[in-house]
Amino acid sequence: MIRKIVLAAVVSAALGSITVPASAAIYVQVAPPAPRTEYVPAPRRGYVWVGGHWGWHKQRHQWIKGSWIRERRGYQYNQPAWVERNGRWQMERGTWIRGDRDGDGIPNRMDRDRDGDGLRNSADRRPNDPRRY
Repeated sequence: MIRKIVLAAVVSAALGSITVPASAAIYVQVAPPAPRTEYVPAPRRGYVWVGGHWGWHKQRHQWIKGSWIRERRGYQYNQPAWVERNGRWQMERGTWIRGDRDGDGIPNRMDRDRDGDGLRNSADRRPNDPRRY
């Protein structure tokens, strides 16, 4: 009897630990309406502003107001956006991208010239200092 209870608890715990993605990709045939004009408040230290955007809810586009989210040091936030692919619209949710100080789309660890002084990081004694030495 005890064995069955323990076995049932182990099985339920194992099944309970299976994770499913929080959100699947959203594809729709209807283009989102034009973005609304939205008041953007003054910057807040330690937070990033996520602008208002059109979401998809109950088979229609629904406006989602802008909001503040806590900043993640070493990451850059990409705003949510709708992208057209093969005649359908896909919602690309807002995501954090690991370290891209200069905004060129290349992570800092792979950037060949972080400081823009013309020297490759591997040959630069001070790869974060734009002055040449």
